[in-house]
Amino acid sequence: MKGVIFLLGLVVLGALVGVVVASAGAVRRPVVPAMFVLGDSTLDVGNNNHLPGEDVPRANQPFYGVDFPGRAIATGRFSNGYNIADFIGKYLGFEKSPLAYLVLKSRNYLIPSALTRGVSYASAGAGILDYTSEGISIPLSKQVRYFAATKAEMEAAVGRGNVSRLLAHSFFLLGVGSNDLFQSTATTQGDVIALYTALISNYTTAITDLYGMGARKFGFISVSPLGCVPAVRVLNATGACNDAMNQIAMGFTATLKSALAGLAPKLPGLAYSLGDSFAALETTFSNPQAAGYENADSACCGSGRLGAEGGYCTRNSKLCADHDAYVYWDWIHSTQRAAELGAQALFNEGPAQVTAPISFGQLARKT
Repeated sequence: MKGVIFLLGLVVLGALVGVVVASAGAVRRPVVPAMFVLGDSTLDVGNNNHLPGEDVPRANQPFYGVDFPGRAIATGRFSNGYNIADFIGKYLGFEKSPLAYLVLKSRNYLIPSALTRGVSYASAGAGILDYTSEGISIPLSKQVRYFAATKAEMEAAVGRGNVSRLLAHSFFLLGVGSNDLFQSTATTQGDVIALYTALISNYTTAITDLYGMGARKFGFISVSPLGCVPAVRVLNATGACNDAMNQIAMGFTATLKSALAGLAPKLPGLAYSLGDSFAALETTFSNPQAAGYENADSACCGSGRLGAEGGYCTRNSKLCADHDAYVYWDWIHSTQRAAELGAQALFNEGPAQVTAPISFGQLARKT
């Protein structure tokens, strides 16, 4: 056991200086020692495949994963291939997103991964509020508890000081809130304000808890234009976006932006970047062809009008001819290509920057 602990100690120290020994003697240098992911289906890489229950949303069958590099199989990602967590992982210097917590637990590989790559706790259907998708997902609060348990095991393996240094330099990616808004029954202005208040209270509690456990670098992905996903468009006879839902999504992002600006000064050493998904997609919807898309309103994998009447993508769904030409893979989730462009936008530091106060790249490099 002492030999194992000593070896893991060397691994974590190597990770802290950004050195990972790859195959054939090659050396890759991730910008950060590890990446920890919390959120919903846009980031899930397989946790829900390991949850019990018939109603759990899972991407464990074709045609999910049809373009996943090397294997072309369903991996638990709600995409035809990689999702945005994978591309953010690539930008940080990793092969892809870290593996799912429940997958790592089942393989008894949680701590080696946590010390060298990180862990993904993201779960399809998850919300900021515990009652969102209750019983069929891992809510944000429970994802934080899973991270706390992981941290305790890391400390037992390599010591508190090593773990503290690793976490302070690691990248914490969070993307959640869409399911809370989708499932909300808020209609009046008062209801919406009350919803925002509850969401921000729970979200900032989670952030503060993670900070208390050593997290310092936070990359947030805001909710996207929820009123423009095929599942919502199909409810409109014209197929247009639902402006009211988009206004609620925009309002939540603005509220989150204000809350983060107020929270940061209270948590010394905290650095963050908030990616505005709404702004990133706004130009896409106004001129899809300019972004390289042929279709921005329908699901590539689906059935019925806008490919959105049959629900999730299945082996019986109809596929579009060019997967990269569509923004949406299924009735809610983006294609691999859209995820790639989304990650590019988050790291973009030019005039078209959609992050504030700094980009994801600047956050990762921050010392």
